[in-house]
Amino acid sequence: MRWDRLFEDLQDQFASEWEAERAALDTEAERLRLTRLPLRARLAALAHPAGPEIAVEVGEDVVRGRLTAVGEDWAGLAGDAVGILRLDAVRAVTLEHADLLRSARAEPARPATLAERMGFGFVLRDLARRRVGVVVHGIGGGALSGTIDRAAADHLDLAVHDAGSPRRAGEVTGFRVIPFTAVTWVRMDAGP
Repeated sequence: MRWDRLFEDLQDQFASEWEAERAALDTEAERLRLTRLPLRARLAALAHPAGPEIAVEVGEDVVRGRLTAVGEDWAGLAGDAVGILRLDAVRAVTLEHADLLRSARAEPARPATLAERMGFGFVLRDLARRRVGVVVHGIGGGALSGTIDRAAADHLDLAVHDAGSPRRAGEVTGFRVIPFTAVTWVRMDAGP
């Protein structure tokens, strides 16, 4: 009778130690997974039109809204303003705790969508093609309004004019060549 009890105690002790070791391994595996999780993936987990409201500190600005798309090096945000944020200019993202945890969950592997493969320059070239008025916000907190004439590999040409006015020769007050690295985010002009 005592032997049975001894073996039961040993078996229970072994089971407890096994569970503790397995929990430690699971915790370490989760830590390792998180070390490989880029900001882009966390934002992509939150990107959909009915997604959560977030606040993004980008350069000197705080932009509020919902993430609509996440590309290779940019994120689209719709809220008070519609804009394109450069991911490497993001300083912080403020969101609810549940959304924070949801963004850190493991996502099943899937092929990248077309939007996820598009770079910042690709999106700016589309705005140039559409002749959309924009406000380009810079690293130092300044902003220039105008129309993107061209977006090259690592910079854009901006025809500077008043926000809300169309790009007409008489309205253009100057031209700027702006490196992408000097841009924090680009807001689409709401127009008049």
